[in-house]
Amino acid sequence: MSNTEEQKSVEQQVEAVTSQLEETTISQQPSGPVTELTEEQEARFNLIRSVGEECIQEDELRVLIKNKKEQIICYDGFEPSGRIHIAQGVMKAINVNKLTKAGCKFIFLVADWFALMNNKMDGDLEKIQTVGKYMIEVWKSIGMDLNNVEFVWSSEIINKDPNTYWLNVLDIARNNNLARIKRCSQIMGRNEAEDLSAAQIFYPCMQCADIFYLKADICQLGMDQRKVNMLAREYSELKRKDKKTKSKFRFSPIILSHHMLPGLDGSTKMAKSNPLAAIFMEDSEADVNKKVKSAFCEPGNIEKNPPLEYIKHIILPMRGELLIEKDEKFGGNKTYTTYEEIEKDFAEQTLHPSELKPALSKAINAILAPVREHFKNDQNAKSLLEKVQKFKVTK
Repeated sequence: MSNTEEQKSVEQQVEAVTSQLEETTISQQPSGPVTELTEEQEARFNLIRSVGEECIQEDELRVLIKNKKEQIICYDGFEPSGRIHIAQGVMKAINVNKLTKAGCKFIFLVADWFALMNNKMDGDLEKIQTVGKYMIEVWKSIGMDLNNVEFVWSSEIINKDPNTYWLNVLDIARNNNLARIKRCSQIMGRNEAEDLSAAQIFYPCMQCADIFYLKADICQLGMDQRKVNMLAREYSELKRKDKKTKSKFRFSPIILSHHMLPGLDGSTKMAKSNPLAAIFMEDSEADVNKKVKSAFCEPGNIEKNPPLEYIKHIILPMRGELLIEKDEKFGGNKTYTTYEEIEKDFAEQTLHPSELKPALSKAINAILAPVREHFKNDQNAKSLLEKVQKFKVTK
């Protein structure tokens, strides 16, 4: 077989696996027998599963919990690219605490080289690393349980064993065509129609390689990172068909993708590039009140409603309740402990935006109070924040 024919054969295999795997969703779980777990293992499964809006695949997660003797390794990578908002700060702390409570170890990859490749902070690596240190301080102050959490820098881990890392990156690149890699551009906040730099083309191959390099069992990232995680599954499926590599790729990484919080204006995703529609972790009380007051929140609309989403994914998991203050002539104060109650009353318009928004502001401010105190009283954290606030955020 000629080299050209061999390359076509590889690409055909990749496309075949892609078409089968890339469309997999939570509703398309295997229809075979469900792996039975002990009561304790079932509790662990439910806690881990509660983190994800989508899990690929659920029974693989059950098998992992049943059979793995060592700690399950969960991984997420974050690109230091500016101030951290509550979707990254509070939601990530909630998810990490659930996973470590379930007996997992969580590895954060501080993706400084990736931010450099993606031209964040104008490609200034020193600024990028300053932002990374600031983000770690945020998670410390919000109450993330760090006993089973490890922060690793991409610039350091790659240089520890560059031969292994880069050979894996090159193998991933060799086994995928350019169109497949460009479909992953969403992970960088780009789209495949953009004029991407050569570095940005290489970015998905490296992020895919990180999963195997860190020996991650679970990819616990947002839904916006789904395509590159699927690339990792495709790659491992392909390598299992090769007798030479089959033993090294016995399992595919499980994808546990968390929900993406919308912007306050109703945009699909909260983003640093739209500061008026995002609540940042060290925002003042006045800033939070102002932003929430202007949030998109139509009476009775439960389908598109950022304040309701924040209550569901941040307030109730962090505080366990939401207090709505009402005048006695309207029934007086009411404390909600379930999202279903809140959604029902809002849909029936017995709970109005003018009541919901102040309650949300108050709850968010209570959650952020320790973060503000940390950045006010800890000199290292204070210095990092002052520097980050002066940096220009670049897309």
